[in-house]
Amino acid sequence: MSEERRKRQQERENAGQPNPNSRKFVWAALVVVLFAVAYYAGWHHKNHRYDQFAKCIASKNAKMYGLYWCPHCLEQKEMFGKSFQYVPYVECAIRGSREMAPECKAANAKHFPSWQFNGGPLLEGVRTLDDLGAQTGCTP
Repeated sequence: MSEERRKRQQERENAGQPNPNSRKFVWAALVVVLFAVAYYAGWHHKNHRYDQFAKCIASKNAKMYGLYWCPHCLEQKEMFGKSFQYVPYVECAIRGSREMAPECKAANAKHFPSWQFNGGPLLEGVRTLDDLGAQTGCTP
């Protein structure tokens, strides 16, 4: 048997077997995909774990009055993460003006953040999520 014929025969025998490097690549890709899924799941949970709580607060006619430049208002917003989008929020600062928004004047909001529940009196200051839950009957 010639050397060339022997090489062709060996190539035919190896053609049906998977390349060991391709297996390593598939496993590496699978590990990367699993890490990406785990990271996304953790990120989503962290940023959306209070969605139902914020929606419940909204259904109970609660409102937060705040100012875009207020550090305490920012602190209150950060407690909800991305779920704050569901909280009824009234921006009292008018950019480029020293005036307050008419809705804030009507509610007599002077200290921020301020919370109002069912049209009742304003409660001033940062509230814990448990306190907001107690005020609205919602579970954080």
